[in-house]
Amino acid sequence: MNQEIAVDLTREAIWLALILSAPILVSGVAVGLVTGLFQALTQIQEQTIGIVLKLIVMVLVTSFLLSWITIKMIEYSHELYTTIPDGLNPFT
Repeated sequence: MNQEIAVDLTREAIWLALILSAPILVSGVAVGLVTGLFQALTQIQEQTIGIVLKLIVMVLVTSFLLSWITIKMIEYSHELYTTIPDGLNPFT
């Protein structure tokens, strides 16, 4: 395996991680902004409200997108194992 292939595989892995985690993180940020705005308007300064709401929303989004995440991970794994030369593949 030459250096270019290793760099490409690493770049694809990082890109896949960003794409798979983006919806979960964006939902957490959106809930955090709405909760922060609500707390600022009502002057309620309880920190656990924001944390609990973010946690619940992020778990719901993760459970909703779990099949899509699994499919993308399987596709990447398949591509990874077919890209690795046969001499370096420990599974052949």
